[in-house]
Amino acid sequence: MTDAPPPAATPEAYVLGVDSGGSGLRVALGRVDTEGPLFTAVCAEPVRTGAGGIDAAHLLEQLLPAVAELLERAARSDGGRTGDGPATVAAAAVGAAGMATLGGRLRAELPGALAEALGVRRMALAADAVTAYAGAVGQRPGAVVAGGTGMIALGTDLTSWHRADGWGHLLGDSGGGAWIGRAGLDAAMRAHDGRRGGSPALLARLHAVFGAAEGLPGLLYPRSDRPAVLASFAPEVAACAGADEVAAGILREAGIHIAEAAAAVCPTAGPQDGDACEVALTGGLFRMGEPLLGPVREELARLVPQARVTTGTGDPLTGALRIARALALDDLRLPHHPTMLFVPTGDGPSGREGAEVGNGEPEPGGVPAKGPAKGPTKGLTKGPGNPAADRPTDGDTSPVGHSSDISG
Repeated sequence: MTDAPPPAATPEAYVLGVDSGGSGLRVALGRVDTEGPLFTAVCAEPVRTGAGGIDAAHLLEQLLPAVAELLERAARSDGGRTGDGPATVAAAAVGAAGMATLGGRLRAELPGALAEALGVRRMALAADAVTAYAGAVGQRPGAVVAGGTGMIALGTDLTSWHRADGWGHLLGDSGGGAWIGRAGLDAAMRAHDGRRGGSPALLARLHAVFGAAEGLPGLLYPRSDRPAVLASFAPEVAACAGADEVAAGILREAGIHIAEAAAAVCPTAGPQDGDACEVALTGGLFRMGEPLLGPVREELARLVPQARVTTGTGDPLTGALRIARALALDDLRLPHHPTMLFVPTGDGPSGREGAEVGNGEPEPGGVPAKGPAKGPTKGLTKGPGNPAADRPTDGDTSPVGHSSDISG
């Protein structure tokens, strides 16, 4: 028998948001009646992933002490009480890179463990593309494009999820940081060879960042983190775009690819639909500015005249906290899904178990498996071309960022 859901939380109750990515684990404690976090904690060690998927025990090993610290800080700030009773965590939402295809152990083990340790009976486990959506758009219909080392577009009409791209640097991620960096390096190598389409400006940047052009294949091909190495050159393309037509053309083409992915997932993509479709752009990729944003807006206006392009102000941690708050209030309107937005009950996922991801994949579909580890490119860079950070966050100053679900 399915357990009866607990009553909706009181406004003073706490909610917990968790964001697990390649750069570590971030945790936010908030209140049901307050937007944003009260306190946050960061665990710098990434949660391990092995043959069995994301390691639930390793996540808990880091998460539970962090939550205990946050609750202690909350206790010192308000006496440790909510209303007339002790402090409680009414709901939690955990977003994780790789959740859709590597989160089986988390879905099996985390709900019971958190219920036992914290008394949490309302919980959601989400792919980080979903928490990115919740952070950027909230619970409205719309679309989000998360751009970093890779690129994925995710949209919903609040009935089902629709995704485009995010297939990794070999099969897609068109317009993302690795795509831009690879195109820039191709233009540099063309200039080195004397072939048509080359850019002497980008060749000069290749020399500054990587050294001799002839040595680049030996530096790049053995690496398991090739997407991050390629993406480390994307800022060089952006820096050259103002004076170099080849670099500017690469960013124009990237913008077109991004707009096409966004158009594919807009819930009101038909010209007969009058309602505006909000398209939120989030992630470090879009810090490249107008040379990239201009083509995105121009192509979107052609493909989806009713599109309204915005800049996402909330990151995946913000999205996780918003999902937890909605759970606590019985107000989660984002579509449930067995792997992308899993909301457990006593005997399985609740809500619309048949919700689909509109990308042609059979259930339990969702976001592709995590690719090779994106480690630092130490020893490769010789100039200002910094390697891509593992996740675009509010504090990330890198022009590109990455998380495996978001960018493949």
